[in-house]
Amino acid sequence: MSAASMKASAGCSDTLELHYKAISEIGRMLRSGEVTSLDLTEYILARIDRLNTKFNAFITVTADLAREQARKADAELGKGHDRGALHGIPVAVKDILATQGIRTTSGSQLYGDHIPDHDATVVERLRDAGSVLLGKTGLYELASGVTGENPFFGAVDNPWKAGHDTGGSSSGSASAVAAGLAFAAIGTDTGCSIRHPAHCCGIVGLKPTFGLVSKAGVQPLAWSLDHVGPLTRTAEDAAIVLQAIAGHDPTDPYSVHVPEMIFQPTTHPGLGGTKIAVIRRYFFECAPDILDRIEEALAKMEELGATIIEMDIPDLEEAFAAVEATFVEAAAIHEEALARHPEKFSDRVRRSLQARLTTETVRYINAQHFREGFRGRVESLFSKVDVLIAPTSRFVPAPLSDLPDGYTRQVWKNTSIFNFTGHPSISVPCGFSSSGLPLGMMITGRLHKDWELLQIAHSYEKATECYRMNPDV
Repeated sequence: MSAASMKASAGCSDTLELHYKAISEIGRMLRSGEVTSLDLTEYILARIDRLNTKFNAFITVTADLAREQARKADAELGKGHDRGALHGIPVAVKDILATQGIRTTSGSQLYGDHIPDHDATVVERLRDAGSVLLGKTGLYELASGVTGENPFFGAVDNPWKAGHDTGGSSSGSASAVAAGLAFAAIGTDTGCSIRHPAHCCGIVGLKPTFGLVSKAGVQPLAWSLDHVGPLTRTAEDAAIVLQAIAGHDPTDPYSVHVPEMIFQPTTHPGLGGTKIAVIRRYFFECAPDILDRIEEALAKMEELGATIIEMDIPDLEEAFAAVEATFVEAAAIHEEALARHPEKFSDRVRRSLQARLTTETVRYINAQHFREGFRGRVESLFSKVDVLIAPTSRFVPAPLSDLPDGYTRQVWKNTSIFNFTGHPSISVPCGFSSSGLPLGMMITGRLHKDWELLQIAHSYEKATECYRMNPDV
């Protein structure tokens, strides 16, 4: 589908108004004095005030704090103290990350009045980078589902089409970025919860290598599957945020030491020498519109010099079954609260967690044993190629009132494989469905090679028009 036909089909705008500009461009405007952080913050807060009743992206808006942080950012820049690419940039965080003195609900009645006395490590690092916190974004209850629904705080709406799924569980973060209510947002991803919302909302969502970004101060869902990462409008913006939040944290037992690597933005995209794996069995079992866009994206990457190699990984269905067995961790995390306060869970989440409590110990242990061998087989694939490309989701974003059969189980089958193995994985926009809804392509790379993955995603997006397209809101 051509750029012109995509624009017409999607009913979108490619005019980059202030709220849709890249972080790097906003940074240049801040440093040149064209705009101040306070000006920018007031502008975005006004958009939130006008549009959050429509999209329900934020549970809590921290307007006073944002203004205070923006004034500080301006004062520091005025004195020549530049904290880096996020200095003065308004951002949002999923309401599952602890924020000192600010209600942190985890999208649940269980934590409806919870006010932490500390910040999550990621929130600390965003603050140290000079960013401005706009507020806390909505999510599926306890981050335990794949849609934008929430029985306590209401559904988050998709800026591309009213009533359609934003994806979950980082629904508010994705909607906020897509609607121009934040320049970046933090999400969490246990099975699909950054990448599926990115797919549904036409933005970029990065699940980093397991342990690269600290989970300290983040309400867990499943210890060995949880990841924290950015949702942004471009791969370059994702790299900027990742650079600020990544790094070893001694307070997180899952945190890893990884040498610092630098992302290099390009104005001349090229993928010469890049080897791309495609596994059609399992990963390509999806809607025809999605298949068409993925094939077009692969053709574009070949034009840029990449080599496409058809490959296979055995045991993919077994791996997904092992992912499901590993989700007994979620039941273990909430077992005590389920016993003491069952009324504070929605019926759907309570039933799901209680069912997982019956998972046999031997099934969980077998899943972890299988995991080690499977991770090795996936990493072996990356000794032959640089990245693996697949559809992010198997479904076009659907109406929340009429989700297709199998939606809630099938949408995370592709993405969750790499929560299980820990490999870095990013969803980037690759076009639109025939009904004008955004679609995502998942690019997965080697363990601890997140920066190489981001470079490839960046080269692809710079050769397309998709990243310039935004909903008319």
